[in-house]
Amino acid sequence: MPPIFKALATIAVWILFIGGCVWIVGGFAALMGAPGPPGTAPVPFRFAGGGGFLVLSVVVMKLRQKME
Repeated sequence: MPPIFKALATIAVWILFIGGCVWIVGGFAALMGAPGPPGTAPVPFRFAGGGGFLVLSVVVMKLRQKME
C-alpha cells in the first residue's frame, strides 16, 4: 500500500483520540457545574461519545498496523 494511507490513518487516530479526550473532559466539567452553550449534549452522552471516539481510535490504529 502507498505510504499516504498509513499517514492518513495516523492523522485519523490522533483526531479521534484528542476528540475523545475533549469530550470526556467536557463531561467532567459539566458534572462539576460548568455551564455550557444552549443545546449542549447531556452529560451521559458526552462520556459515551468520548468513549466511542477512544474505541474508534484503537480500531483505526489496529487497521493501520495491519497495513504494514
